[in-house]
Amino acid sequence: MASIKDVAAEAGVSVATVSRVLNEHPSVSADARARVLAAVAALGYRPNAVARSLRTDETRTLGLVISDVLNPYFTELARSVEEEARALGYSVIIGNADERPDLQDHHVRTLLDRRIDGLLVSPTDGGSPLMLEAARGGTPMVFVDRWIPGVDVPVVRADGRTAVRDLVAHLHRLGHRRLAIIAGPAATTTGQERVEAFREALEECGLELPDRYIGQGDFQADSGRRVTEGFLDLAEPPQVVFAADNLMALGALDAVRARGLRVPDDIALAAFDDIRWFVHTDPPITAIAQPTGELGRAAVRALVDRIEGRAPHSVTLPARLVVRRSCGEDPVTNRSQS
Repeated sequence: MASIKDVAAEAGVSVATVSRVLNEHPSVSADARARVLAAVAALGYRPNAVARSLRTDETRTLGLVISDVLNPYFTELARSVEEEARALGYSVIIGNADERPDLQDHHVRTLLDRRIDGLLVSPTDGGSPLMLEAARGGTPMVFVDRWIPGVDVPVVRADGRTAVRDLVAHLHRLGHRRLAIIAGPAATTTGQERVEAFREALEECGLELPDRYIGQGDFQADSGRRVTEGFLDLAEPPQVVFAADNLMALGALDAVRARGLRVPDDIALAAFDDIRWFVHTDPPITAIAQPTGELGRAAVRALVDRIEGRAPHSVTLPARLVVRRSCGEDPVTNRSQS
């Protein structure tokens, strides 16, 4: 197994320089940094690697890399992970990827170097080389909410297809026919799955999803605002905007209000990922709720099973439609009117 001295010799630099590069210190020149990183890759060097076959001790610590700590869904998920881990005798170190693959890799690398016993990840993309190496190299790992297709790692997630179907049927009963979606990143499994589920649900109701009614977002509020502005500029705007996560829904709501329009009088709004705030917005937002706390607890149990030598299993829990008043529902009965 390569050592830090081997890397220094291969790169033609000092051990101290290698250490500064690995710790992302800004004082290293671009040329030296490039040579060190090339040597690390060539030698397969991993400082303090926690390959399971070589581990002789345990830290009782789990790593959690979430996609966006500002997203209330992931905040609640992190809380449930920490609570369940503590109940099982583990601590948790959390890294926020901020929907950026480079930050995700930074946190994964840092957590591996800290000799964690296992890793929970909600991937921000289809799988970087580092992520794939960690998953396939023996690091106990569980994907939560999102996953990387083709990688043999247990997945704990919610199935939103039935809830999306219920939402579209609900909107159809309300008389809506022009439905648009603010999609999440195509590189994420949840981004892809929610668009596919929405399209399939529309087809079941005899409706189409034209390209002009698909807006590409990034699971953050600014993209929801930008995409909604584009929808409102169309010659025939949609009657409903379905945001594929809660932050994009809030951005969409901002865009509607900035035009002096009202939800649902001028345009209806629905969201995937219910949050506690939605009951306090005006109007309260109809949304698809995931069993976030249950997902976090199940993910920890699956990871601990893997760490302790038991066979873990993937877990899929159902999401559900929560009907409120942002799509033209009856404010008294809070149900769709035929």
